[in-house]
Amino acid sequence: MASITLGGNPVHTSGELPAVGSQLADFKLVQNDLSVASLSTFAGKKLVLNIFPSVDTGTCATSVRTFNASASGLENTVVLCISRDLPFAQKRFCGAEGLENVVNLSDFQEGAFGKANGLEIVDGPLKGLHSRAIIVVDANGKVVHTEQVAEIANEPNYEAALAAL
Repeated sequence: MASITLGGNPVHTSGELPAVGSQLADFKLVQNDLSVASLSTFAGKKLVLNIFPSVDTGTCATSVRTFNASASGLENTVVLCISRDLPFAQKRFCGAEGLENVVNLSDFQEGAFGKANGLEIVDGPLKGLHSRAIIVVDANGKVVHTEQVAEIANEPNYEAALAAL
């Protein structure tokens, strides 16, 4: 269980992020067209998993915009923006913002991805949503970088995530 804060108040997650050097566990997440994506959908690609509570908050929206701006210049890399938002909300946000370089994935059905990767917030006002975290995976599915953002309202360290590629 990770201890993080929301507005300076302690909250906790369901576990710890995957260890650097481990294989990322397979997942099933819903795409904007309601089809299901898994780790094999992105086989052979490096992945930046930008995980956050909701695209309808300022910091979460900023992280999607920031990674979208970087993603077009990344070779053999896909940026996955993962939350428990409905796929419709994710699609609406990226459409309104003109963001085309990231892939939105939703864990809305059961939250299985969040639970499996220690991301689910287990107490406080955002209970049930994902914490803000970054997981970077190489083209073989091996975790090469993680960041559990200590204060949910803060942005992740974009430079460290991109440097891990």
